[in-house]
Amino acid sequence: MSVARPILESIEAEFARYEKLMERTIGQLSEEELVARASPESLSIAMIVWHLSGNLRSRFTDFLTADGEKAWRDRDTEFEPRSPGRQEIVEKWEEGRSVLRAALSELTDDDLARSVRIRGEPHTVSRALARALAHTSYHVGQATYIGKVLRGAEWSYLTVPPGQPVFPFEDAQDSPEGPK
Repeated sequence: MSVARPILESIEAEFARYEKLMERTIGQLSEEELVARASPESLSIAMIVWHLSGNLRSRFTDFLTADGEKAWRDRDTEFEPRSPGRQEIVEKWEEGRSVLRAALSELTDDDLARSVRIRGEPHTVSRALARALAHTSYHVGQATYIGKVLRGAEWSYLTVPPGQPVFPFEDAQDSPEGPK
């Protein structure tokens, strides 16, 4: 018997979409570009990955039973300059994503009205998920912007490039030309 999860499936799909955008951003940058910062006050993509990973691990470890801001998390260190290699950046990204995916996989749509805490403040599960998705999309957008600035004309668009059809047809059956 499967448990109804249409709302959670849509949330999982949105997280997956942003995960893919981050992966594609990381994938087209050099190791030097992944740690580059425009100024001492700005973030590198590596720093953003460390922050997102720390945030997701903290929020979604024991998601339903413990406060989302864990005592073991040292948020300030997530923003320290660092020079990891590509593989370490990818592994750090996966650490946060795997905790998120595991927590989401255990939920049902019935859990959305339950209460969780973040920094002592009560949130419904649905509010906490919306907050986490917004936070993730915000930082993925930052990383994508940084990547685009660094690559300039060599940047490969992650979604629909300018001058291309807005509604690309992935399935030839739905193409205006019909099946091929």
